[in-house]
Amino acid sequence: MVFLYTIYIVSTATLNPEKAPPVKTGNITFTLMMGSIFPPLLLIIAVLGSILAGIATPTEAAGVGAMGALTLAAIRRELSLRHLQEIALSTTKTTAMVFFILIGASMFSLVFRGYGGDELVHGWLSGLPGGVIGATVVVMLVIFLLGFILDFIEITFVVVPIVGPVLMVLGIDPIWLGIMIAINLQTSFLTPPFGFALFYLRGVAPPEVATSDIYRGVIPFIGIQLMMLVVLAFLPELATWLPSRIYG
Repeated sequence: MVFLYTIYIVSTATLNPEKAPPVKTGNITFTLMMGSIFPPLLLIIAVLGSILAGIATPTEAAGVGAMGALTLAAIRRELSLRHLQEIALSTTKTTAMVFFILIGASMFSLVFRGYGGDELVHGWLSGLPGGVIGATVVVMLVIFLLGFILDFIEITFVVVPIVGPVLMVLGIDPIWLGIMIAINLQTSFLTPPFGFALFYLRGVAPPEVATSDIYRGVIPFIGIQLMMLVVLAFLPELATWLPSRIYG
Protein backbone atom coordinates (compact mmCIF):
# COMPACT_ATOMS: atom_id res chain seq x y z
CA MET A 1 0.00 0.00 0.00
CA VAL A 2 2.79 2.42 0.87
CA PHE A 3 4.54 1.54 -2.40
CA LEU A 4 1.38 2.24 -4.43
CA TYR A 5 0.70 5.48 -2.53
CA THR A 6 4.25 6.64 -3.19
CA ILE A 7 3.98 5.93 -6.90
CA TYR A 8 0.74 7.90 -7.13
CA ILE A 9 1.97 10.89 -5.13
CA VAL A 10 5.30 11.15 -6.96
CA SER A 11 3.60 10.74 -10.35
CA THR A 12 0.98 13.38 -9.54
CA ALA A 13 3.59 15.84 -8.26
CA THR A 14 5.73 15.27 -11.35
CA LEU A 15 2.94 15.55 -13.93
CA ASN A 16 1.04 18.33 -12.15
CA PRO A 17 3.47 20.38 -10.04
CA GLU A 18 0.72 22.87 -9.14
CA LYS A 19 -0.97 20.13 -7.11
CA ALA A 20 2.13 19.79 -4.92
CA PRO A 21 3.49 23.30 -4.41
CA PRO A 22 6.68 23.74 -2.36
CA VAL A 23 6.27 24.45 1.32
CA LYS A 24 7.09 27.96 2.45
CA THR A 25 9.85 27.21 4.90
CA GLY A 26 10.06 30.55 6.67
CA ASN A 27 12.03 29.99 9.85
CA ILE A 28 12.00 26.20 9.53
CA THR A 29 15.54 24.81 9.40
CA PHE A 30 16.73 21.32 8.59
CA THR A 31 17.75 20.74 12.21
CA LEU A 32 14.35 21.87 13.48
CA MET A 33 12.57 19.71 10.91
CA MET A 34 14.60 16.61 11.80
CA GLY A 35 14.02 17.31 15.49
CA SER A 36 10.27 17.23 14.83
CA ILE A 37 10.22 14.23 12.50
CA PHE A 38 12.93 11.90 13.84
CA PRO A 39 11.60 11.20 17.40
CA PRO A 40 8.08 10.13 16.30
CA LEU A 41 9.59 8.15 13.42
CA LEU A 42 11.92 6.38 15.85
CA LEU A 43 8.94 5.60 18.08
CA ILE A 44 7.01 4.10 15.16
CA ILE A 45 10.00 1.98 14.17
CA ALA A 46 10.41 0.78 17.76
CA VAL A 47 6.76 -0.28 18.05
CA LEU A 48 6.22 -1.86 14.63
CA GLY A 49 9.79 -3.09 14.36
CA SER A 50 9.56 -5.00 17.62
CA ILE A 51 6.38 -6.72 16.39
CA LEU A 52 7.70 -7.55 12.92
CA ALA A 53 11.01 -8.79 14.31
CA GLY A 54 9.20 -11.12 16.70
CA ILE A 55 10.75 -9.43 19.73
CA ALA A 56 7.47 -8.30 21.29
CA THR A 57 3.79 -9.12 21.06
CA PRO A 58 1.38 -6.32 20.09
CA THR A 59 0.51 -5.82 23.77
CA GLU A 60 4.16 -5.55 24.76
CA ALA A 61 4.83 -3.25 21.80
CA ALA A 62 2.01 -1.02 23.03
CA GLY A 63 3.88 -0.70 26.33
CA VAL A 64 7.02 0.23 24.40
CA GLY A 65 5.06 2.87 22.52
CA ALA A 66 3.53 4.30 25.68
CA MET A 67 6.90 4.48 27.42
CA GLY A 68 8.47 6.05 24.35
CA ALA A 69 5.72 8.66 24.11
CA LEU A 70 6.13 9.57 27.77
CA THR A 71 9.88 9.83 27.27
CA LEU A 72 9.43 12.18 24.29
CA ALA A 73 7.03 14.31 26.32
CA ALA A 74 9.51 14.48 29.18
CA ILE A 75 12.37 15.45 26.84
CA ARG A 76 10.24 18.26 25.41
CA ARG A 77 9.26 19.30 28.94
CA GLU A 78 5.57 18.78 28.22
CA LEU A 79 5.03 16.00 30.75
CA SER A 80 3.07 17.27 33.72
CA LEU A 81 0.68 15.88 36.31
CA ARG A 82 -2.28 17.41 34.47
CA HIS A 83 -1.25 15.73 31.22
CA LEU A 84 -0.79 12.40 33.01
CA GLN A 85 -4.29 12.70 34.49
CA GLU A 86 -5.74 13.41 31.04
CA ILE A 87 -3.83 10.45 29.58
CA ALA A 88 -5.01 8.11 32.34
CA LEU A 89 -8.63 9.23 31.97
CA SER A 90 -8.60 8.88 28.18
CA THR A 91 -6.95 5.44 28.42
CA THR A 92 -9.49 4.28 30.99
CA LYS A 93 -12.41 5.39 28.81
CA THR A 94 -11.01 3.67 25.72
CA THR A 95 -10.17 0.48 27.62
CA ALA A 96 -13.62 0.36 29.23
CA MET A 97 -15.29 0.87 25.84
CA VAL A 98 -13.28 -1.93 24.24
CA PHE A 99 -13.97 -4.34 27.10
CA PHE A 100 -17.70 -3.58 27.08
CA ILE A 101 -17.75 -4.32 23.35
CA LEU A 102 -15.69 -7.49 23.90
CA ILE A 103 -18.00 -8.73 26.67
CA GLY A 104 -21.10 -7.94 24.62
CA ALA A 105 -19.61 -9.59 21.53
CA SER A 106 -18.68 -12.70 23.53
CA MET A 107 -22.23 -12.98 24.91
CA PHE A 108 -23.69 -12.46 21.45
CA SER A 109 -21.40 -15.08 19.91
CA LEU A 110 -22.24 -17.56 22.68
CA VAL A 111 -25.99 -17.17 22.15
CA PHE A 112 -25.56 -17.10 18.37
CA ARG A 113 -23.65 -20.38 18.36
CA GLY A 114 -25.94 -21.88 21.00
CA TYR A 115 -28.92 -21.49 18.67
CA GLY A 116 -26.99 -22.88 15.69
CA GLY A 117 -26.30 -19.57 14.03
CA ASP A 118 -22.81 -20.59 12.93
CA GLU A 119 -24.21 -23.66 11.18
CA LEU A 120 -26.81 -21.48 9.49
CA VAL A 121 -24.15 -19.04 8.26
CA HIS A 122 -21.95 -21.93 7.12
CA GLY A 123 -24.80 -23.48 5.16
CA TRP A 124 -25.77 -20.14 3.64
CA LEU A 125 -22.23 -19.24 2.57
CA SER A 126 -21.53 -22.76 1.31
CA GLY A 127 -24.64 -22.64 -0.86
CA LEU A 128 -23.75 -19.40 -2.61
CA PRO A 129 -22.90 -19.54 -6.33
CA GLY A 130 -19.18 -19.66 -6.95
CA GLY A 131 -18.30 -21.69 -3.88
CA VAL A 132 -15.55 -20.26 -1.69
CA ILE A 133 -14.96 -17.37 -4.09
CA GLY A 134 -18.61 -16.32 -3.99
CA ALA A 135 -18.71 -16.63 -0.20
CA THR A 136 -15.58 -14.49 0.16
CA VAL A 137 -16.94 -11.81 -2.17
CA VAL A 138 -20.23 -11.63 -0.25
CA VAL A 139 -18.45 -11.43 3.12
CA MET A 140 -16.15 -8.69 1.86
CA LEU A 141 -19.12 -6.73 0.50
CA VAL A 142 -21.02 -7.04 3.79
CA ILE A 143 -17.98 -5.93 5.82
CA PHE A 144 -17.44 -3.02 3.41
CA LEU A 145 -21.04 -1.83 3.93
CA LEU A 146 -20.85 -2.33 7.70
CA GLY A 147 -17.73 -0.16 7.73
CA PHE A 148 -20.00 2.81 6.89
CA ILE A 149 -21.87 2.59 10.20
CA LEU A 150 -19.67 0.54 12.57
CA ASP A 151 -16.18 1.11 13.89
CA PHE A 152 -13.50 -1.50 13.21
CA ILE A 153 -13.61 -2.65 16.85
CA GLU A 154 -17.26 -3.72 16.61
CA ILE A 155 -16.68 -5.40 13.26
CA THR A 156 -13.58 -7.21 14.55
CA PHE A 157 -15.26 -8.48 17.72
CA VAL A 158 -18.76 -9.22 16.40
CA VAL A 159 -18.75 -9.86 12.64
CA VAL A 160 -15.35 -11.48 12.03
CA PRO A 161 -15.82 -14.25 14.67
CA ILE A 162 -19.02 -15.24 12.87
CA VAL A 163 -17.84 -15.32 9.25
CA GLY A 164 -14.11 -15.94 9.81
CA PRO A 165 -14.32 -19.58 11.00
CA VAL A 166 -16.75 -20.41 8.21
CA LEU A 167 -14.41 -19.09 5.54
CA MET A 168 -11.44 -20.88 7.09
CA VAL A 169 -13.38 -24.14 7.04
CA LEU A 170 -13.92 -23.52 3.32
CA GLY A 171 -10.14 -23.36 2.89
CA ILE A 172 -9.32 -19.63 3.20
CA ASP A 173 -5.89 -18.79 4.65
CA PRO A 174 -6.44 -16.83 7.92
CA ILE A 175 -3.49 -14.47 7.33
CA TRP A 176 -4.72 -13.62 3.84
CA LEU A 177 -8.27 -13.17 5.13
CA GLY A 178 -7.14 -10.85 7.92
CA ILE A 179 -5.17 -8.65 5.54
CA MET A 180 -8.06 -8.55 3.05
CA ILE A 181 -10.50 -7.53 5.79
CA ALA A 182 -8.11 -4.83 7.05
CA ILE A 183 -7.68 -3.28 3.59
CA ASN A 184 -11.41 -3.64 2.94
CA LEU A 185 -12.27 -1.76 6.13
CA GLN A 186 -9.69 0.90 5.39
CA THR A 187 -11.31 1.39 1.98
CA SER A 188 -14.74 1.57 3.57
CA PHE A 189 -13.58 4.20 6.07
CA LEU A 190 -12.43 6.36 3.12
CA THR A 191 -15.52 5.96 0.94
CA PRO A 192 -17.97 8.90 0.80
CA PRO A 193 -20.35 9.86 2.14
CA PHE A 194 -20.10 7.81 5.37
CA GLY A 195 -16.36 7.16 5.73
CA PHE A 196 -15.09 7.62 9.28
CA ALA A 197 -11.70 8.83 8.05
CA LEU A 198 -13.37 11.58 6.04
CA PHE A 199 -14.98 13.02 9.15
CA TYR A 200 -11.70 12.79 11.05
CA LEU A 201 -10.05 14.74 8.23
CA ARG A 202 -12.90 17.24 8.18
CA GLY A 203 -12.32 17.87 11.87
CA VAL A 204 -8.66 18.87 11.39
CA ALA A 205 -8.86 20.49 7.93
CA PRO A 206 -8.90 24.31 7.74
CA PRO A 207 -12.27 25.99 7.02
CA GLU A 208 -11.29 26.91 3.46
CA VAL A 209 -11.10 23.20 2.56
CA ALA A 210 -14.62 22.14 1.57
CA THR A 211 -16.02 18.72 2.35
CA SER A 212 -16.53 18.17 -1.38
CA ASP A 213 -12.80 18.77 -1.88
CA ILE A 214 -12.06 16.03 0.64
CA TYR A 215 -14.45 13.66 -1.11
CA ARG A 216 -12.80 14.27 -4.47
CA GLY A 217 -9.31 14.04 -3.01
CA VAL A 218 -9.77 10.53 -1.59
CA ILE A 219 -11.08 9.00 -4.83
CA PRO A 220 -7.60 8.07 -6.18
CA PHE A 221 -6.65 6.47 -2.87
CA ILE A 222 -9.89 4.47 -2.82
CA GLY A 223 -9.02 3.27 -6.32
CA ILE A 224 -5.52 2.27 -5.16
CA GLN A 225 -6.90 0.27 -2.25
CA LEU A 226 -9.48 -1.48 -4.44
CA MET A 227 -6.68 -2.32 -6.86
CA MET A 228 -4.68 -3.75 -3.96
CA LEU A 229 -7.64 -5.94 -3.00
CA VAL A 230 -7.86 -7.26 -6.56
CA VAL A 231 -4.10 -7.91 -6.66
CA LEU A 232 -4.19 -9.83 -3.37
CA ALA A 233 -7.25 -11.76 -4.56
CA PHE A 234 -5.34 -13.07 -7.59
CA LEU A 235 -1.93 -13.23 -5.89
CA PRO A 236 -2.68 -14.28 -2.27
CA GLU A 237 0.96 -15.25 -1.74
CA LEU A 238 1.81 -11.53 -1.56
CA ALA A 239 -0.21 -11.28 1.67
CA THR A 240 1.38 -14.30 3.32
CA TRP A 241 4.96 -14.05 2.06
CA LEU A 242 6.31 -11.54 4.62
CA PRO A 243 4.63 -13.06 7.72
CA SER A 244 5.82 -16.52 6.69
CA ARG A 245 9.40 -15.24 6.34
CA ILE A 246 9.28 -13.49 9.74
CA TYR A 247 7.45 -16.07 11.84
CA GLY A 248 8.31 -19.20 9.87
